Amino acid sequence: MKFVQSGWYAGTALSMLVSLNPAYAQSVDAAAEGVSDQEIVVSGSRIQREGFDAPTPTTVIGEAELALGNRPSIAQVLNDTPQFRPTSSPTTTTGNTASGVSTADMRGLGAVRTLTLLNGHRFSGAADLNTVPQSLVKRIDVVTGGASAAWGSGAVAGVVNIILDDDFTGWRMGAQAGVSSRGDGARYGADIAWGTDFADGRGHFMVAADYMNERGILDRKSRSKLESGVFLRPDGRLELVKDPNLTQLYNGGSILGLTGAPYNLVFNPDGNIGPFPLGSVTQGVTTVGGGGQNIYDYVAVSTPYERINGFARADFEVTDSLKVWANFSYHRMTGNYGFFPETPTAVIMPDNAFLTAANRTALAAAGVTGPFILGRMLDDVGPDKMLTFKYNRRNLEGAIGLDGTFGDGWSYKFYYDHGEVRINQSLNNQRIKTRFNNGVDAVLVGNTPTCRINVDASTANDDPNCVPINLFGNGNISAAAAKWAFGGSQLIATTKLDTVGASLSGQPFSTWAGPVDIAIGTDARWEKQITNYVDPLSLANALGTLNSSATNGSFNVKEAFAEVNVPLLDIADAIKLEINGAARYSDYSTSGGIWSWKTGGTLRVVNDLLLRAVYSRDIRSPSITEYFLNRSTNIGNVIDPFPNSSGAVNTPQANVVVYGGGNRNLTPEISHTLTLGGSYSPSYIPGVRLSVDYYEIDIDNVITTVTAQDLLRQCYAANPADRTCGGVITRLPNGSIESMTNTFRNLANYNTAGLDIEASYRTSLGDGTLSFRALANHVFHLRINGTDVAGVVGGETAFSTPKWRGSGTIAFDNDSFGANLRVRYVDGGLYNTQLGPTQQPIVNNRNGSRTYVDLGLQFKTGPFTLFGNVNNLFDRKPPFTPYITPNYDVIGRYVSGGVKLNF
Repeated sequence: MKFVQSGWYAGTALSMLVSLNPAYAQSVDAAAEGVSDQEIVVSGSRIQREGFDAPTPTTVIGEAELALGNRPSIAQVLNDTPQFRPTSSPTTTTGNTASGVSTADMRGLGAVRTLTLLNGHRFSGAADLNTVPQSLVKRIDVVTGGASAAWGSGAVAGVVNIILDDDFTGWRMGAQAGVSSRGDGARYGADIAWGTDFADGRGHFMVAADYMNERGILDRKSRSKLESGVFLRPDGRLELVKDPNLTQLYNGGSILGLTGAPYNLVFNPDGNIGPFPLGSVTQGVTTVGGGGQNIYDYVAVSTPYERINGFARADFEVTDSLKVWANFSYHRMTGNYGFFPETPTAVIMPDNAFLTAANRTALAAAGVTGPFILGRMLDDVGPDKMLTFKYNRRNLEGAIGLDGTFGDGWSYKFYYDHGEVRINQSLNNQRIKTRFNNGVDAVLVGNTPTCRINVDASTANDDPNCVPINLFGNGNISAAAAKWAFGGSQLIATTKLDTVGASLSGQPFSTWAGPVDIAIGTDARWEKQITNYVDPLSLANALGTLNSSATNGSFNVKEAFAEVNVPLLDIADAIKLEINGAARYSDYSTSGGIWSWKTGGTLRVVNDLLLRAVYSRDIRSPSITEYFLNRSTNIGNVIDPFPNSSGAVNTPQANVVVYGGGNRNLTPEISHTLTLGGSYSPSYIPGVRLSVDYYEIDIDNVITTVTAQDLLRQCYAANPADRTCGGVITRLPNGSIESMTNTFRNLANYNTAGLDIEASYRTSLGDGTLSFRALANHVFHLRINGTDVAGVVGGETAFSTPKWRGSGTIAFDNDSFGANLRVRYVDGGLYNTQLGPTQQPIVNNRNGSRTYVDLGLQFKTGPFTLFGNVNNLFDRKPPFTPYITPNYDVIGRYVSGGVKLNF
């Protein structure tokens, strides 16, 4: 589980997902693909001209693709596309303070390396695509390659540009509901939109709202293999098994020796001592099956949430060549559900007030004659019987802009956007550590349980309000004790984004092969995070699981960019050759200036074949969290590779203080991306399109943190003579480590290469149209600091990535009926490459592939459309999943349906 303290950031079935050469859509019947003849697909280029072939491949997700599967958010639509990895979604953020957040993560390189835009500009809701009003989305342009020179920082893996239906007129209404085949995961929602022209068509206004309520799935036992883990067998080998449970923890209390070794005795729910309910096999402190518990048993399968979006837009043509526009949006998302129980261990003294005579006798018979440790699963405190996470995220955003033209084909754009994301989150039902420990250590005074600190004369910190706590059994903690010894953290923070941009594009002159396109412009943005409130208990570091902390900071960047496209050869209907280049200079208030650039070209042969190539240098600037996260403190054990004062190396050291937090000295990540590919649309087979693109992305200076031990190894490898590692390590006079500073650093390298493959066909059939589309992504490698994780698919492996993902859709559509059948394929692979303490691999270390079938039907009459969808029709089960999996479906068969009204 991860705790984040810094905030964050019914139409034609022919508009299937297509890979287009930007602005070439009209030559391949773009209207049938969801892109009109007049529209220019926003690509990896700032040049937007009909007939322009950008060298960076762009995929367009059209209206019908947006409706496939009836997904509840834009991010989940993107996650069905093979190029994306479902890193952050309601099923991967359970037990996490980013609960319910949905982001776009292209290539599996992390969502921060995919730049998300709304109508071509940055917006504060990009960190959670739940903020986007889904009913107004017209299409999504996905640039599958580096594009920082065109669009700025963050466009390392690519760009997602969400295009709204700005010209929508009339009414749209809809209502829907869904539920899993197990009767859980219910959701229901509604949306409404209205648009109209005014001032004789020179002006346009539209407004929309939508609501979604997802109840979530809180019971893991309802899904096969979701209570699983790695078990060290008696023969010393590792195996993935169902329901492994620790014998050191129990929801009534597990009795342990002072070294932590279990006696395999527990306090039953009634408070009496009995044997631990062991499973079929027990080794060390783990048993398979039985009556024990594992903390992941309590973690939800899918997070519940409630979401409200509102959006309004107005535009007006001041003249035939100038349009002004303004947007306003409101988003609120809330949730309140149980995370998991705390798992404290407490020292129990022999004279504890709640040890009955029978229990003392049982302990003595087992050889427990002195103090012992109690390992407790606290699933009996509070209304949800565990830690409870409550959040309220609100996004307010407004933007204004100008779009204009002048002269012979020149155009300009200007916009300003201000957005604020305010989060109010709390984690309740936590132990207040000192109060809990004092309450557990209770003795009898006149047959009345009394806290020892109020009895022992040698104790200086008497607390007259101390309430004794009975940890023995389940449900025996009194309401008074729970109220006194448990509390919650709370954090209120606001993230602000101000961004402004202006651009100019046109054709200043021509070469022998045609007009030269240029685009120039400037962008600037200001990002700021303010912590409005941190609870007093967190400020005192008093809570047992999560103490909130403040993050305050800001930075700004000012940028200028230019792009040029030069035709070198143009023989009508035979061959066309163009070269393209772009550069951007970014001046950060924190790290100074840096360049990003790209160069590439396209070659079109007899109109049917387009070849493209582009090489780019892209950047990602550090986030506010990475810069300004407040200091955190941890204590851990390490092995020091540097020689000590006696010359000994690899000396174990305990209780080393490790300081974490942000780092104001971070510099931007730098990426180099090569893309080679092409598309083929044979004129002699109308409706056929084939596309293949190879990509390789190499990112240096990656911002990350490492374990304290890994940090020591890296320091030693860099310079064995520098025992302080440039100030990272503080040593005592005897040479031993006193403390280490382990903040975010520019440490890592990520490198990935793969293929994007696409094939489509469409044709008339009776009074309708039949469409087919297949997409696939193959990852040759994904190296994280040299370690290849491509083909490692276990959810506990960072960046776990199947080598193959694909989808194929066949759809029929006419005026009264529509149907689509989609097949999604996710490759299998190794669960994990890491070896256990025996240095042996996991014996059943392979997860099989999964193939999912989705079915959709639409019935149309007049303005009404009735629709139904079944996702994972054959209820394919997930592989072994201890916590989460970003790769496989954990919900199972899911049925949804509703009605749409358009007039």
